[in-house]
Amino acid sequence: MTLLNIGIIGLDTSHAVAFTRLLNDPGHPYHIPGGRVTAAFPGGSPDFPLSAGRVDGFTKEIKEQFDVAILNTPEEVAAACDAVLLLSADGRVHLRQFRSIASYGKPVFIDKPLALRTDEAKEILAAAYSAGVPLMSSSSLRYADALAKELVGEGRGSILGTDVSGPMDVQPTQSHYFWYGIHAVEMLYAVMGSGAKEVTAVSTETEELITGVWEDGRIGTVRGSRRGTGRFTALIHRSEDCRFIDAGASDKPWYASLLEQVMIMFTERRTVLPPEETLEVISFLEAAEKSRRSGCKERLM
Repeated sequence: MTLLNIGIIGLDTSHAVAFTRLLNDPGHPYHIPGGRVTAAFPGGSPDFPLSAGRVDGFTKEIKEQFDVAILNTPEEVAAACDAVLLLSADGRVHLRQFRSIASYGKPVFIDKPLALRTDEAKEILAAAYSAGVPLMSSSSLRYADALAKELVGEGRGSILGTDVSGPMDVQPTQSHYFWYGIHAVEMLYAVMGSGAKEVTAVSTETEELITGVWEDGRIGTVRGSRRGTGRFTALIHRSEDCRFIDAGASDKPWYASLLEQVMIMFTERRTVLPPEETLEVISFLEAAEKSRRSGCKERLM
């Protein structure tokens, strides 16, 4: 089997090391076959401490442990590789970085969040469509093994709603809900699907509660905390029963489950997650941001 040469843009996140290890280490118990990370551009955002303070260490680790070539620009990475993992931790730079590589026509995965604003998310998707670039963006929590197995269960009736909970740390440069809130919202959408029409958010110093109403009348909630257990969970309400899911119940890493889907997109050059749903996730988060500030119910854009 011919291996894809995979490039990384953005070495300022632990995700870069996790993906590289899963692809480049055949001895890893959850090794993902089909490609190797061969080139990378470090990137990094000077005004974002979790980016600027980690990029040098992750770059050194990926270069020395996995023999990955460190290049000078995103364009050099796109030219050298068959597919691209755009992993920059700072969602503010995703539009600019994607624009710089779209013309190369290579499949691209953009790590969460696709963007911090709905209009920028639309620009990314439009640029991908115009250039014929297969594109995917998702949190790894959407594909958590325990959640995925529950959702393929049969004979439990239709899904009426779900209550998701998880940690919700905040980074000032990444808006309020986009840094960690997106993980729980991706789980919400994995269960509910698209079709949300309005959002209400309540926020305190340590707790968050986001309530979404879908066009068909179903309701889904996200509860976030900055002092809880750190576990991502979901209570799924069906017409026949109710199930509690702990996303960390499986030994399989979330990143491995996500990367399996990314590799399908890379190798088959086809969409595995509808871009319309990814766009709605960003719109949902932006509406929640507006509701948190206004104290009112907000409609999705």
